[in-house]
Amino acid sequence: MADRPVPVAEKRLMDVKLGELGSWLGGRDFTPNGIIASIRRGHDRYYNKYINVKKGGIGGVAMLLAGYVALSYLWEYDHISKTPQRTFSSIYQCEKDIFQM
Repeated sequence: MADRPVPVAEKRLMDVKLGELGSWLGGRDFTPNGIIASIRRGHDRYYNKYINVKKGGIGGVAMLLAGYVALSYLWEYDHISKTPQRTFSSIYQCEKDIFQM
């Protein structure tokens, strides 16, 4: 049993073919209330998909931990970048000086 065809104006952007793009854009509501409503729908879709989940898992905790590590590194980057780096050549030079004594 085939699904009934959906009008172009009711399709999502990802479902619109390139030839139908002009008629799809013509069916959009570009008034201030229409733009606010579309932003609200997008926010609701994002909130329900990523924030308001029914079953939680390790993903949220992992993202929080990764964000904390990245933020901590950025806060301490000035301190880290001012310390002298011990490269292989500097270590080799120190060992060479020690053994020549």
